[in-house]
Amino acid sequence: MRSIINTPEGTRDRLFAECRGRRRVRQALTGLFQGRGYGEVSTPEVEFYDLFLQSGSPLPQEAMLKIIDRGGRIMVMRPDCTTPIARVAATKLKNLPLPQRLYYDQTVFRSGDAHRGGSSEIAQCGVELIGAAGARADLEVVALAVDALRSCGLTDFHVELGHAGFFRNLAARMEMDEDEVERMRALIEGKNFAALNDLLEPYGDRPACQALRRLSRLFGGVEVLDEAEKLAGEHEALTYLRNLYRELEAAGYGAFIRFDLGLVHQIDYYTGVVFRGYADGAGNAVLSGGRYDGLTAAFGRSAPATGFAVDADAVAGCLPLEESPRLELLVYFEPGQLSWALTALEQGGGGRRELSPCETLEETMELARERGASGVLTLENGAERLVRL
Repeated sequence: MRSIINTPEGTRDRLFAECRGRRRVRQALTGLFQGRGYGEVSTPEVEFYDLFLQSGSPLPQEAMLKIIDRGGRIMVMRPDCTTPIARVAATKLKNLPLPQRLYYDQTVFRSGDAHRGGSSEIAQCGVELIGAAGARADLEVVALAVDALRSCGLTDFHVELGHAGFFRNLAARMEMDEDEVERMRALIEGKNFAALNDLLEPYGDRPACQALRRLSRLFGGVEVLDEAEKLAGEHEALTYLRNLYRELEAAGYGAFIRFDLGLVHQIDYYTGVVFRGYADGAGNAVLSGGRYDGLTAAFGRSAPATGFAVDADAVAGCLPLEESPRLELLVYFEPGQLSWALTALEQGGGGRRELSPCETLEETMELARERGASGVLTLENGAERLVRL
């Protein structure tokens, strides 16, 4: 019986105000995306496992919820929206000119242990700008990320920028093998300073080594870029981020932008600017994205691309709950007056009206008292009568 009345691990029921909050966030985001020229696409909830395996998806296979179809093939519940949309852009949309601005409003499914919030269902709204390279495209998407969080009603939030090329350049200067680079990346991402120092100790005090030791601490305002240059020297990734910030600041986005050069997650997937959005009230990032120029080539169409996804549930959780309007009236009607009763429902003011399911006026009055309604609107003998309680 317990397995029947409880939901599976990583899932839960959402009721009333929580559903309204999620819908409000999703409507705000999709309205914004449409206004910026992005067109909606939708992909299947069930995909072939090989789609993510062969495309170089950064998601570990243990994070995917797998099922077996009747032919014995491994399928997965959609764990990510970007990879299927890259497939769509390279196949279904291959004859359309670039760039393509696409948005989605879908649920992704991941193993609860792999998703830090413990949820296996994540409502995502996001965009993909496919076929546009360079600073103008990155500016568009980062500005849209800030506007996305603002459109939902958030005020206390920021977006952290990093660059995949900075870490890759430092790692190349260390002359490490691939396994050591991955171990170092994981230590930096996990902010395991002691183990990182132990790993880097044999490499001495070369500038790249000094920068890598400090990488996970290089977060904050634009002064972070100055500190990184002092440690590692000038680098095109730092120059790119500085120029990006100047444009964003001039456009009024500077107050929402910070830097985190320790953003080294999925480093083999991202190829340029990476970013995450954080909001007061959420323990983890509510938005993540970046540039991934190599993904569409896996499906036969090489094109630069960038985008981001918003965790709609996480954003909704940062906002005050919107209570349902108070029940104002129950509408009691006689047989043959359903049309009139439905019209009366639509004529309500600020309060909520509901049809009475009761057979008699007396039962309706009692129900109205139990529900805390202000009164009963009766439709009898061709006339309306309001009975206040």
